[in-house]
Amino acid sequence: MYDEEDLSLLDIEVELESPLDRLEPLAESEVAKPDPEEMLALLDNSQPQQRMLAARAFCDIEDERAIPHLIRLLTDTCPLVRVSAAYAIGRNPSQDAVEPLITQLNRDWNGYVRKGVVWALGNCRDRRSLAPLADALRTDISAVRLWAASALAQMAEVSYEAVLGAIPPLIEALVKDPTAAVRSNSAWAIGQLCRELPSNVVYATAIDALIEAFAEDKDLGVREDAKASLLGVGDPRGLQLIETLEQEGWF
Repeated sequence: MYDEEDLSLLDIEVELESPLDRLEPLAESEVAKPDPEEMLALLDNSQPQQRMLAARAFCDIEDERAIPHLIRLLTDTCPLVRVSAAYAIGRNPSQDAVEPLITQLNRDWNGYVRKGVVWALGNCRDRRSLAPLADALRTDISAVRLWAASALAQMAEVSYEAVLGAIPPLIEALVKDPTAAVRSNSAWAIGQLCRELPSNVVYATAIDALIEAFAEDKDLGVREDAKASLLGVGDPRGLQLIETLEQEGWF
């Protein structure tokens, strides 16, 4: 478990962002995309700044030739290079990157890097990502937990078994996580996954958790996200509760 007091803590709103989060994509009308050939060469540059810029370019460029280089840069000595490589893999997902991403998630000391790795793992949509994402949701710092919840929603595109495995840690986070934003993302993710489930015990348990969050969570944003998920799933119990509470002027 990562210490919430260490230097990689990202538990305030600004710090929930990665250094890359505030960089808007370059508009094509203003400037052409970077040249892939030039950026591929820079991925091996001896200067960390150049490697970072090259990896950053592949957040906008899709080119499978970059994947081996980006995987290698996940272990770069510079954390800005590592986080840029993780984001770039997220834009260029590959099954070959899953195990290196998992390894880096388990050992990287930098919260920004782990956050980017979690996002990339979600985008890779691979069954192997389920356990490390669930573990990150339970044990990592708040910013990483936030994205781990969203990443687990991608299990909807993996398999029925992966959906079944993703629901329990998301319910636990929705009920217990101390950070409202993590609970909100968990509510959203549960809603996405419930759409892929038949009416079974797991589905019913997930709906119960959404109903509880909608009715009882102290944070308005969490209640709103739980409500949105219930509406999106269209579960009769959830819809009836929403109608009843709104008629009573509960909000």
